Amino acid sequence: MQTIQLPELSIVFLPTAFLIAVMFHWKLKAWVGIYANIRMLLQLLLVGYFLTYIFDTTQPIVIVVLVVTMIGVSAWIALRSFEKCDAKTYLIVLTSIGVPGLILLTAVTQIVLDMPRWFEPNLLIPIAGMIFANSMNTVSLAAERFESEIKRSECYTNARRTALDAALIPQINSLFAVGFVALPGMMTGQILSGVDPIIAVRYQIMVMWMTFGAGGLAAVMYLMMQARIVRQKVS
Repeated sequence: MQTIQLPELSIVFLPTAFLIAVMFHWKLKAWVGIYANIRMLLQLLLVGYFLTYIFDTTQPIVIVVLVVTMIGVSAWIALRSFEKCDAKTYLIVLTSIGVPGLILLTAVTQIVLDMPRWFEPNLLIPIAGMIFANSMNTVSLAAERFESEIKRSECYTNARRTALDAALIPQINSLFAVGFVALPGMMTGQILSGVDPIIAVRYQIMVMWMTFGAGGLAAVMYLMMQARIVRQKVS
């Protein structure tokens, strides 16, 4: 792939600058937008240098620690949508994200893909990132809706059904839109790098099933673990 030069890259920033100017004019939180963009730049630059080191490592323990850290951080971020953020809630979210995610990660990296090493960093880390980030978002949506339904005095079964249905809306929309409305990032990146579109499609199908299954099952596990808590409150 060609290297994007900084002058050309700055052109893409022009709509962002215009949007921030509108935010200032309309008296919105423009400084938040500026801070978010600066933080995005710093984070991506740091992760670029960090991944250069990670992709060259020959120590599997480094990859294991990184995956465990990704699960822990994703569970912590997911707690933002919770009213109650204690150790027990964190453990429930951690389990909900980690268990289905690790099962899917193992299946994809150790069975589906033919990796030279079982801990191949340039494959395992990006796939883990897609799985756990998607599971984090799905659990957050499910938790927010579930708590809202319980507040409305809905029974556990109805609240669980509504919460899972709401959490899966983005996932199902993505399944409907892929190929017609959007070409996802992984598929687009492979095509731009010269990979045969048919091969890129197979990888994208793997990703779609992987994220849909991991995210949905993470929400299911979270909601099932909430059943006991709800029953204890009722009794």
